Amino acid sequence: MRILIVEDDRELASSLKAMLEAAIGVADVFETLADAEAALLAFKFDLVVIDRNLPDGDGLSLLPTLRQLRPRPATLVLTALDDPTDIVSALDKGADEYVGKPFEPMELIARARAVLRRYSLDETGSTQFGNLSFDLVNRSAMIGENALCVPRRELAVLEALIRRAGRVVQRDNLEAAVYNIDEEIESNVLDSHVSRLRKRLREGNCNATIRTIRGIGYMLVQE
Repeated sequence: MRILIVEDDRELASSLKAMLEAAIGVADVFETLADAEAALLAFKFDLVVIDRNLPDGDGLSLLPTLRQLRPRPATLVLTALDDPTDIVSALDKGADEYVGKPFEPMELIARARAVLRRYSLDETGSTQFGNLSFDLVNRSAMIGENALCVPRRELAVLEALIRRAGRVVQRDNLEAAVYNIDEEIESNVLDSHVSRLRKRLREGNCNATIRTIRGIGYMLVQE
């Protein structure tokens, strides 16, 4: 999962980023509507968390752009403007969820997961390939009945691969799923993640494996 946070309070933005990355996926932070819109047109995001009072306007003005994206990301408005009229206005304009500030971190994560669940591949928010299953909402993997313990970046690789199981996932798309925009990607580090993940699948008796498509990327296939 990849998340876009539009928040001009840097301390809160940093806290949100850490919270959402620990619970859901890689997050990028932008302080203005202009920068957020440019990122939305350049990268694919699964969830957008928007503040309203931003330096260059109301965060709700981003909703028309979000509605035109395909696939459309889930949208959660997070703001101190929590009057019922403000909430109705945001939902009418296309927001999927609205959380007032201050908020309980557990509630925010639960609401974000609920929104993402509506956009997941099936009603349970999970997908299966062979004896490998992946919970897209809670971001956990299992081989048969056994939990697969995977570090965060390898988990992001696995999620990107199982979402397109049986099809090639290009390196650029895998890197976008694993790293945020500001991170420098060292040469061959993605290959190291894939190599370790491939070993974990093999040792867990998974009947799916990761095939290298030379010069292009990787593909999850059944053996």
